[in-house]
Amino acid sequence: MEYLITFIEGLASFVSPCVLPVIPIYISYFAKESKSSKNTILNALGFVSGFSIIFILLGVFAGTFGKFIHQYVDYFNILFGIFLIIIGLNYMGVIFIKLFNKTKGMKQKEKRLTFITSVLFGAIFSLTWTPCVGAFLSSALILASTTGSILKGAILLLLYSLGLAIPFIITAIFLDKMKKTFDFIKKHYNIINKVSGSILILFGLYKLVMGIMGFFG
Repeated sequence: MEYLITFIEGLASFVSPCVLPVIPIYISYFAKESKSSKNTILNALGFVSGFSIIFILLGVFAGTFGKFIHQYVDYFNILFGIFLIIIGLNYMGVIFIKLFNKTKGMKQKEKRLTFITSVLFGAIFSLTWTPCVGAFLSSALILASTTGSILKGAILLLLYSLGLAIPFIITAIFLDKMKKTFDFIKKHYNIINKVSGSILILFGLYKLVMGIMGFFG
């Protein structure tokens, strides 16, 4: 279940109000800097590879940290469950947490993109846009830290990255045809946020109950 939730968190990050509106700008920038649609897709792949590498390294770090706190996993499940419920309420609009509602734009560079520079671009993106995707990324990292496994931590953040990367690549391939889809999603942000928030709250309750049962079991 953790794997599915983490993948969904990546998807939710993609359609979040501070990420989705600038995705066409990124793709258009790749297209402008490329000589063909093939190069556009290649640069998009480089971009998602860049942020995936950083996120996976964070997952490895979280998993490493988790090895030392695994004996306190019940406490962390309780804290993690409460955390998920709070950010779920934030996405549903019940409460407002400024830290999880920041936005980051893109500063375009004049240097022509290649696959390698796109990877670097993606790595920088992962660092500068962390406040924007902070809610879902933080929950994925906390979940990775509670596993007590470096490998599982890396896999969880790989799935998070795929959730963010797959729709990005699809958009790069079908940018012109995706405009109506983007307009539809923008028009239904409230519903999307409420669904995403509900998922986080349900999983938060699940982890909270697990922690409480383990603590008193």
